[in-house]
Amino acid sequence: MGWLGLDDTDSLAAGCTTYSMHQLLQSLPNTITHSSLRLVRLWPFARQRTRGNAAVAVELSCSNESEIIEYLDSYWKAHLSGLKGEVGSSSHDEREQFPADPGMVWFSSKHPPSSFYTDAVRSEVSIESVPSADHSWGGHGRIGATAAVAWSSQHCTWEAIAWRQSIRHGLLERRVSASALQHVEAMETTFLSRDPRHGRGLVSPRGPCPVLFGVRARDARTALAAGEALRRGSETEATEGMRVFATNQATDDHLPPTIHTTVLKTEVVAKGTCILHTKHGTMLAFSETGDVKNLAQWLIPGDEIEARGLVHQSGVIHLEKLRVERSVPHRIRPLCQQCEVRMKSMGSGQGSRCPKCKARTEVQLIDSPRTPPSRSWVQPPLDSRRHLARPVEWDSLI
Repeated sequence: MGWLGLDDTDSLAAGCTTYSMHQLLQSLPNTITHSSLRLVRLWPFARQRTRGNAAVAVELSCSNESEIIEYLDSYWKAHLSGLKGEVGSSSHDEREQFPADPGMVWFSSKHPPSSFYTDAVRSEVSIESVPSADHSWGGHGRIGATAAVAWSSQHCTWEAIAWRQSIRHGLLERRVSASALQHVEAMETTFLSRDPRHGRGLVSPRGPCPVLFGVRARDARTALAAGEALRRGSETEATEGMRVFATNQATDDHLPPTIHTTVLKTEVVAKGTCILHTKHGTMLAFSETGDVKNLAQWLIPGDEIEARGLVHQSGVIHLEKLRVERSVPHRIRPLCQQCEVRMKSMGSGQGSRCPKCKARTEVQLIDSPRTPPSRSWVQPPLDSRRHLARPVEWDSLI
């Protein structure tokens, strides 16, 4: 018995690591059984990352381990090693493209430390830092493959992934029943199924990969039921198969601990993106983050905040969650007690004067409390969240 990890069998133009694992499991001999199928998303800023930046792993059992190794070695040579070198173009000009570099690992007598998973989900790791496996195949993909095995899966969600028939691979169009998706969205523990702002489904990828849909839930039973409901939908195209994965999606595993800090300066730049200069360093609230951006723009120097975000390789924190702990008041001129209009300064150290009745006071400025747009945590809208982001509303359910 041991763990198999697999990654980097896809490019932007074709392929999918989950589909590669599905095909491998489909061809297992009867003497080898599998369980505990898992999918992990890794650090999204990794330079040589795959399309969805996800790796997969599975537990395999057999009375004779050498039979597993013989099977894996044969399958690698026949079906996986040939995927090396594929590369696809991208509409994202800022993202450098790398050829696929599949990697596969087998751990039985030892297990990679969970700290390697934490490193891989929060930072860039090198191929040289990968813990040695009992057996390994391939190249760069061994990073994600090992991280998937190293994940403890103590905190997880579930995703049912279905793949379309091979004749549909490479097409951008996907046919998934709208009425079935409405039913799935209403299930108690499904999440990220539909974008309520734009009324579109979030279960299907947009690229040419084999995946038809991936429906997420907080428990395995609901994920399976939701996946089957989508497959049975009258408008859903035929599928080649479906499997349920335990995942690290919606766990916040990618985020370091909450930062408590003070705002020093704010800048609003192109498209409303807000730069926060804080005692803890620079933070970015991108325009797409909605309420996070709005709250960041509201802040002024002296405000105390709680922040959570992904640390970019530059050291800048890309904000995903934000909350105001304490806001400093505005310093404003007092109101005239007779006219109820705002008084004006008479000059440095000379108090204030009503512009209407000319009444005077020695008071120059008073504190005016500021109320933030939200007193609780704010987060990006559904269609702008990372796969790994845990919804803030879940914390109220604990």
